[in-house]
Amino acid sequence: METVGLAEVAAVLAEPSRAAMCLALLDGRAWTVGELAKAAGVRPSTASEHVARLRETGFVSGAKQGRHNYVRIADPRVADLIEHLAQHAEHRPARGLKESLRVQRLAFARTCYDHLAGTLGVAIRDGMVRTGIVDVAAGLTLTGHGREVLVDLGVAVPSHGRRPLLRDCLDWTERRDHFGGALPAALLEHAVGAGWLRREPRRAVRLLAAEPFRGLGVAPDSLVQSGVA
Repeated sequence: METVGLAEVAAVLAEPSRAAMCLALLDGRAWTVGELAKAAGVRPSTASEHVARLRETGFVSGAKQGRHNYVRIADPRVADLIEHLAQHAEHRPARGLKESLRVQRLAFARTCYDHLAGTLGVAIRDGMVRTGIVDVAAGLTLTGHGREVLVDLGVAVPSHGRRPLLRDCLDWTERRDHFGGALPAALLEHAVGAGWLRREPRRAVRLLAAEPFRGLGVAPDSLVQSGVA
């Protein structure tokens, strides 16, 4: 991304179909070109051209599995860029009941690339800090107690790598930080696999089981929202 000028980045996302594809990819999954075509409402041939443009500018990377070619966001920094730009589009008033409910669901819990955002994401950060799972004084450090809590919940703590275990990520609906990084990504993956959460269309996430999140120190009032959970 460093070699791409600001004007070129803006031009990539200024095209509505490419922007729609990038928003779809923010759910953290790998998509086929055909799936992205449907999400953007364009023909597969047109989608292929857009994907090629996104790949050229470093927005996406590709992977092949069997007969299928998959596309996903290339880097967490790209996801951060798209997420923060998306906030400006979401700040307009909702139009109609259906859109209003969608906005409420996104505000309560949604994917921010590969980790959890929204009211629930911020509440998890607050709970983990308050109960001593994470030490902010030591620069967002997972404590020994925190490691034990996560192991008891079945969450595999990632080993040290190039990606930070924890980092603060500004939540555009809450205007406060939630956690990003390798550990929150592992937590989201486990929560979905264990049936605590369910991914829904357009990045929304539905809460199915509150008890595990209480184990992370999440306040009970952060685990309920009318019409959502």
